[in-house]
Amino acid sequence: MQKKSKKVHFIAIGGSVMHGLAIALHQKGYEITGSDDQIFGLSKMNLEAYGLLPEPGWDESRITSELDAVILGMHARSDNPELLKARELGLSIYSYPTYIMEHCRDKQRIVIAGSHGKTSITAIIIHVLQHLNKDFDYLIGSKVKGFNNLIRLSEAPVIIIEGDEYLSSTLDPTPKFLQYQHHIGLISGIAWDHMNVFPTEENYVRQFDRFADSIPKAGSIIFCEEDAMASVIGNKERADVNRFEYKTHPHYVKEGKTYLTTAQGDVPLEIFGSHNMQNIAAAKEVLIRLSVTEEQFYKAISSFKGAAKRLEMVNENHATAFYKDFAHAPSKAKATIKALKEQSQRELVACLELHTYSSLNKDFLPQYSGKLNDADYPIVYFNPDTLASKKLPELNEDNIKEAFNHRSLEVFTDKDKLVSYLKNIDWQNKNLVMMSSGNFGGINLQELGKEIIN
Repeated sequence: MQKKSKKVHFIAIGGSVMHGLAIALHQKGYEITGSDDQIFGLSKMNLEAYGLLPEPGWDESRITSELDAVILGMHARSDNPELLKARELGLSIYSYPTYIMEHCRDKQRIVIAGSHGKTSITAIIIHVLQHLNKDFDYLIGSKVKGFNNLIRLSEAPVIIIEGDEYLSSTLDPTPKFLQYQHHIGLISGIAWDHMNVFPTEENYVRQFDRFADSIPKAGSIIFCEEDAMASVIGNKERADVNRFEYKTHPHYVKEGKTYLTTAQGDVPLEIFGSHNMQNIAAAKEVLIRLSVTEEQFYKAISSFKGAAKRLEMVNENHATAFYKDFAHAPSKAKATIKALKEQSQRELVACLELHTYSSLNKDFLPQYSGKLNDADYPIVYFNPDTLASKKLPELNEDNIKEAFNHRSLEVFTDKDKLVSYLKNIDWQNKNLVMMSSGNFGGINLQELGKEIIN
């Protein structure tokens, strides 16, 4: 008799990890359905490729008693009609981190946390493990070259998880990284973010303290000694917990190429920037705990090309390079700009989109003071429609310039005017970086790259 396949429905399937989990379960033979009010970009493309892309909108008729589980994304509100129907029927409802935890209770669980760097650290770890033909599962929030999906769930003995501090779902305010009950936890650094759910810096930092406190006896905490708050939390005395520190890996830049300085000799890299040298050191500490030798690590890291939208090249020629980057929080924007200035002697045009709730909030904006100062041509863009959708007070050019503490800052609220400005720059001996967790109002960066770099 053929075994009945499990039926799982995803409410808000369009999220980066949500759609990755849907694909992973589909590949395991589960019957997958889903819904969302809007799906775009990589999520739309991937779901369509696997025949899982739903018609947009919520429809409670999709929720029946035949479902084995409903997985609820953070994007779905508490009054979502499909959620209300699932609760009425008494169905098993999970957030994606609680569902993943159900699948990996018997695995060694390594969780990478931090306000910045966690995607890159996770990407380096899984790249090295794959290079060494190790068997492992993973969860990561961005596409990595050599990996077809954002999630793998198999019978592997270990799982590497990028752990987000954001809330699990509208029904569960627990930070996602606490759901995984990690054996090894890493904190890359702590810089206040997500003001909509953590209204004070103290409240935000407390979540990482909880993360460190949740490490079991004989477990390990790994933290960056160069980050003041991560170091304070990491160095707290915890009974029978192992503590390991790391700092920026020794390196140098020669003729636009970054090299690690190691006991085995200099190691050329495909990535660059001091923050990435810190990420490399973090990943190495985790991999040592997984019985990877330093020699094996250095052989593998040389071919790592980075995660998607992390200093990702859009286009280049002999005189100009155009990058896109996920940087949106103050510390991330500063680190990205610093990396590009260290790597190249060219002038830097740096454009930051304010897109998140925190970045568009007048009370949080002063956190950006001075963060674009290293750019030769600093630009800020925000979409007034995004402000309205988040029900935030209006912002004007003076608000932005005052918060960034940069009176010569260029500020745009019209994407077409921004594109026109960029096209009229003399790009000889200049680089461009576009930084956002959004999409600059729908600007096609590939097309822009072709037009300004030819």
